[in-house]
Amino acid sequence: MGLFPAVLDEAKSKGIDLAPRYIPKDVFDKRAVERGEVVFHDISYIEATPRHDPKKFNRLRIELKDFSVSYSQGDLERTTEELKEGKSVVVCRGGKLLKISKDKKGVITQGILTKKWTDWVDYWSVDFDYSSKKEIVRRYRDKDKEAALVLPSAKSGSASKVKEGDQTYIDDSMEFVEEWTGAYIFENEWQSFRTRKERELDLTSVWHEYAKSGRYTIAVKVIDIFGNDTMTLIPAQIP
Repeated sequence: MGLFPAVLDEAKSKGIDLAPRYIPKDVFDKRAVERGEVVFHDISYIEATPRHDPKKFNRLRIELKDFSVSYSQGDLERTTEELKEGKSVVVCRGGKLLKISKDKKGVITQGILTKKWTDWVDYWSVDFDYSSKKEIVRRYRDKDKEAALVLPSAKSGSASKVKEGDQTYIDDSMEFVEEWTGAYIFENEWQSFRTRKERELDLTSVWHEYAKSGRYTIAVKVIDIFGNDTMTLIPAQIP
């Protein structure tokens, strides 16, 4: 999810309107595909706003304003029909968690568990300077084979011994190079999350003070109650 905001911003600047969607696991179920039950849902949406300190302009904090999902899981009608008397089940439909119950007389009742958007948020965090840490990979370049393999733990410089799978190569012609992937590493500088005892979330972060003026990119990440993560990028100008 980390690359989506940057990709969307670049596409928008070029006049391209993209609509990323989740690929559901149902695509691997031939029966679900044949029944037309596979639905590709839109990526979750985050709305967050930077709030500048009126007394100290190099300080700001982030307010989480909204989080929306469009998940649907399972066949609601089939689940209801197959539900045994005296039992209940939780299903997801159109971005809402529903609890379906059937009493001993066969009467079915339905209740909404996610009554407000914050019910979907399990955890959210902020990186106040997202573009400060580039994602760097270290590769070794074999001049003879003209090959490049990813080696995250390798050090820069020439190599005399390189292990690839079960084989070890000794070749002084190999050299290590560092390359930027084009992405950045999210650094969790502040977070708010639910616990079993404390169910409320802080929807406003702590104040963050910038040492230098300039334009910054703030990343806000939300983990929903299903464990899916969504991230959005927010530009901020520090005078």
